[in-house]
Amino acid sequence: MQNALTIGVLIGILCPVVGTYLIVQRMSLLGDVMAHSVLPGLAVAFYWKINILVGAFVSGMISAVLIAWLRSQTRVKVDAIMALMFSSFFALGILLITLLRNRLDLDSFLFGDILSVTREDVWRTGIITVIVLILVKLTYKEMLFYTFDPIGAKAVGLPVDLIYLGLMAAVTMTIIASMQTVGVVLVVSMLIGPGISAYLVVKELYGMMRLGAVFGVAAAVGGMYVSYYLNVPSGAAIVLFNLAIFLVTLFLTSDFKKLIRKFAPENS
Repeated sequence: MQNALTIGVLIGILCPVVGTYLIVQRMSLLGDVMAHSVLPGLAVAFYWKINILVGAFVSGMISAVLIAWLRSQTRVKVDAIMALMFSSFFALGILLITLLRNRLDLDSFLFGDILSVTREDVWRTGIITVIVLILVKLTYKEMLFYTFDPIGAKAVGLPVDLIYLGLMAAVTMTIIASMQTVGVVLVVSMLIGPGISAYLVVKELYGMMRLGAVFGVAAAVGGMYVSYYLNVPSGAAIVLFNLAIFLVTLFLTSDFKKLIRKFAPENS
């Protein structure tokens, strides 16, 4: 439980900070694409008996580079490219697991099991969290400019391609850190859910990160306790707790009133 609490707090902080950039850039689907793109790397690394996290990182970065290349070299829209990469990499991962006859525990990687984490998992997640947060702090101004005006960032000489790859590396590392907590299938909820809940309250990017981290920690810890006491899958419990936070936040903000006014019949 101590390990689960610690890793839940770390993931609750890390995921919203990175996911905020995806939300603002309207690239939320990219988090789901990257989450499923790590599966081929997991299969190959497990077969070669190397660190499966290294394989997951390489596989995720390959998908990110392919998306960027196809986006720049073709007329195909980015959402269609992401949908293609999403299904293709996931299918490739399943195919490799079958062909290589891996005994990979797919359930734990796909859906997570926060109560099974070890002290080593906590240390690894802590290191990833510290590295990503430091990089976010050091490159905040550049990332802010790139997030809201990528064309302007390129015009003033910022290395936009390098910034993109750095963001994709951060997303991939976040997914790797979250695999045992909520799993690669449900990690997009932690990447996006706390951020959009925070967006209902604050509009500044830095404020979204800070409040999103609070919501993320609450979802991780609350979902973990629900999982423990009701004996239900931890990943699903955390995701649904995340949804509950969003709905409560929506109800308490002016956006809910706007939603009601839009669909309620007007008085004659």
